Amino acid sequence: MMQNDILISIIVPVYNLQNDLERCVFSILSQSYKNLEIILINDGSTDKSLDVIQKLAMSDKRIVPISKSNGGVTSARFAGLRIAKGEYIGFVDGDDEIEPDMYEFLLRNILRYNADISHCGYQMIFDDGKVNDFYNTGKIVIQDRLKGLKDLLEGNYVEPGLWNKLFHNQLLKKLLENKVMDLSISINEDLLMNYYLFSYADKSIYEDRCKYHYYVRSESAVHSKISYSKIFDPINVRKIIMKEAQDKQISQIAERKFLGTCISVYNTLALNGLKRFPFEEKKIKEELIDSSELYKSSEKKQRIIIWMILHLSYGYEKIYKIYEKLFVNNRYK
Repeated sequence: MMQNDILISIIVPVYNLQNDLERCVFSILSQSYKNLEIILINDGSTDKSLDVIQKLAMSDKRIVPISKSNGGVTSARFAGLRIAKGEYIGFVDGDDEIEPDMYEFLLRNILRYNADISHCGYQMIFDDGKVNDFYNTGKIVIQDRLKGLKDLLEGNYVEPGLWNKLFHNQLLKKLLENKVMDLSISINEDLLMNYYLFSYADKSIYEDRCKYHYYVRSESAVHSKISYSKIFDPINVRKIIMKEAQDKQISQIAERKFLGTCISVYNTLALNGLKRFPFEEKKIKEELIDSSELYKSSEKKQRIIIWMILHLSYGYEKIYKIYEKLFVNNRYK
């Protein structure tokens, strides 16, 4: 029998989501698990999001409205965390939706397995109606601290987002107290926050059912124009994780993923034309040169690609564009 006396706080950062927020919040209000605190944080929106939040708050006493100056998604989440009363904390992006039983499902697993974190799979939903499941296999994985971190960093089935997870509030209190999060990071901030939370957790439970619906739109951040943050935030997050990693296995994964991220963002520049981004190209090459000891011991494929980036330059751009066109199956388009 599911306990109903456990309060779950759900934190929803809101920035210019006037057209999507009601749909998102209704999916939370419709949860089969009813003992919820729903914290809606208006992060300095310039549209009518605040009006929508106030309207929603009047409709259900479980909704707690907050308004603050714009500081980014991590700042908004932290504002919610500081007032959250729940024993467990979840996060939902304000333009997404959740299955009606998601929090009942996640809480049941936490209690059944005596875990600090419960997480699940998700669906990616596109403008044209296409849906991709990640991955809906039904498998159950019990993770101690080391396995949880390894699975998170490898990213083979554990999503680095915060939104398909339920956390014990003690993990998030520790994160607030330690003041380790860089609030200026706006890309891959979820991965970094998850890294700290999984490093605090003794036990996590993953069940691969697609309970979260992640909406991908052409105007979303995933498809936004190249910016300094989009190029260097992912690299900086991987550098922070490399620095924080204590276990040898975690360090090795972190190093490999750092190099992979440098390659990935360089490939993004190559697809958009390296001549348009001379500063960014130079900086990534400098990162790779400074990391020569890392890639000397990396897998052969990575070493070859890094050598090509450092020595072929525009020749690499032509090669990668052909490769991407012929072989890359991009599930996010």
